[in-house]
Amino acid sequence: MATEPLLKIGTRASPLALAQTHEAGDRLAAAAAELSGEGAVGVVEIKTTGDKVQDRPLAELGGKGLFAKELDSALLDGRIDIAVHSLKDLETALPDGIVLGACLEREDPRDVLISPAAADIDALPEGARVGTASLRRRAQLLHRRPDLRMTLLRGNIQTRMRKIADGEADATFLALAGLNRMGLADRAACVLDPDEMLPACGQGAIGITCRTDDARALAWLAAVNHAETMIRVSAERAMLAALDGSCRTPIGGLADIDADGGLRLRGLVARADGSEIHRGERQGGIADAAALGAELGAELRARAGDDLFE
Repeated sequence: MATEPLLKIGTRASPLALAQTHEAGDRLAAAAAELSGEGAVGVVEIKTTGDKVQDRPLAELGGKGLFAKELDSALLDGRIDIAVHSLKDLETALPDGIVLGACLEREDPRDVLISPAAADIDALPEGARVGTASLRRRAQLLHRRPDLRMTLLRGNIQTRMRKIADGEADATFLALAGLNRMGLADRAACVLDPDEMLPACGQGAIGITCRTDDARALAWLAAVNHAETMIRVSAERAMLAALDGSCRTPIGGLADIDADGGLRLRGLVARADGSEIHRGERQGGIADAAALGAELGAELRARAGDDLFE
């Protein structure tokens, strides 16, 4: 008779999600002696609404939370003990009873251009078709290149790269972190500096959630939490919370910590058509990460005006 795992990890079933989950499981097993034995950690693959529906923008379906709601349900009813997420896909306000217990060390948060036709954004031919499901990427790109034609392109990393190779669009954008984790970074035409394409809040970070009252899981997650990453994403998510943007609001944010321990947070909010972008920045100590995020979010919201968020 099979022994029940001590720790059941819930995850989406995409190749990247599984790679992230195995990374989390390996780190937990290394940090907690009781999890180091064979069979102590089990992986539960869960199909999410965001994975099932591929022919419509996430904004029309209810936003990025569609990648998490089935995992949240599995957590709350006890089918899993923790859930592993790409942090950028995790809603700012978590359901009652669920907490972000840990972040693993952040990968490179930058975006990359995928294109057989161009080595950078400026080299894309006039009127080129760019496939993306990200309003954030779309808005920043159209602000810089309003001549480009945008088309919906969804799917996992391999699917989107195949669609570009098959000519469904001339270019797309992916997160460098995902390519690094899948060993595909050499497929990028170029890596984009955050000043030309500000990443999504939390991009490159793996977040792990658990039940608020699960002391055992919380202790295990504390052992693998990367403090610097948690500080950085706390600033970014506090900015998101203050902006209170819907899934139809293009928002970008990135916090960095310098060698002296200072935190720099950059943020932006835009119109989806790229006609309007508001950028801002805050600097301060790491102890004030959440406060800096809240301040920058409030500033950007005031500058953009309520109509941008409707």
